[in-house]
Amino acid sequence: MPLPLVRRTKRLLLRSPVEADLDFVTALFARPELVAHRPDPTPDTPDASARRLSRDMDHWCHHGFGRLAVEADGRLIGFGGVTVSKEFNGLNLSYHLHPDSWGHGYATELVSDVLSFAFNSLHAEQVIGLVRSANAASRRVLEKSGFAFEREVMLHGAPTNLFVLSAYGQRV
Repeated sequence: MPLPLVRRTKRLLLRSPVEADLDFVTALFARPELVAHRPDPTPDTPDASARRLSRDMDHWCHHGFGRLAVEADGRLIGFGGVTVSKEFNGLNLSYHLHPDSWGHGYATELVSDVLSFAFNSLHAEQVIGLVRSANAASRRVLEKSGFAFEREVMLHGAPTNLFVLSAYGQRV
């Protein structure tokens, strides 16, 4: 069952990404603090951002769900959702919010809604979250959402923590 093109949480509007989001995506992934936890913390080029948005829109076309554009107070603040993982068993949770929106609980609210959709509508058996050791804030969001550390994996040439939440252990 595909995700509706628009839905709301208590404070967020969630919608599928569109080409008009490109300027925001380009500005977001050009921010050093947003890419600081990558193996190569170089900000994205405009072409890389365009490819990122295109992949997200293609995922929607092929699967009927994917990363969502996230709006708060009428403005775009980031992207997040679940996608089909090619490397690991389960749907992959990811999110990237603008640094101006950090610390307001938006990530936790987004993750809660996305997990509810993944388990209740997509009938996912498990959702994974991949986070670098240095990214304590994202780790806290995953743990608060019920994820458990499973193991360290190599992802894009760097050690990464794999967190898992199964449908049987969920707190959604």
